[in-house]
Amino acid sequence: MLDRWKHRARELKREVYALYFACRDPRVPWYAKALAVTIVAYAFSPIDLIPDFIPILGYLDELVLIPLGVIAVRAMVPPAVLDECRQRAATMEDRPRNRIAAGVIVVIWLAIALAAIQWVRLKWA
Repeated sequence: MLDRWKHRARELKREVYALYFACRDPRVPWYAKALAVTIVAYAFSPIDLIPDFIPILGYLDELVLIPLGVIAVRAMVPPAVLDECRQRAATMEDRPRNRIAAGVIVVIWLAIALAAIQWVRLKWA
């Protein structure tokens, strides 16, 4: 059972990579690109809507939101384009992780959070 879950998680990760490539393809409609960018950004972001340390609910967003988003985008992207993107995504699995990009994403999220906190402080002070 655990192996089956791991396999499905790898498939989902591969689909998210395929959506990343679909975002960059000119044959994909703009509305599909907009949703795909949102799903890809959320999937690759270290910040979650519901923090993972919250029991059960912490992983609910990964178990529900990302798969539903992937299903929605797959319905909007032309099948031929999606097949090409899946082939490109399959080659990505063996690449090393980019820790610098992860650091940049964390810094961006922190800057957004700090700006929001500052805005709220100024608004209510």
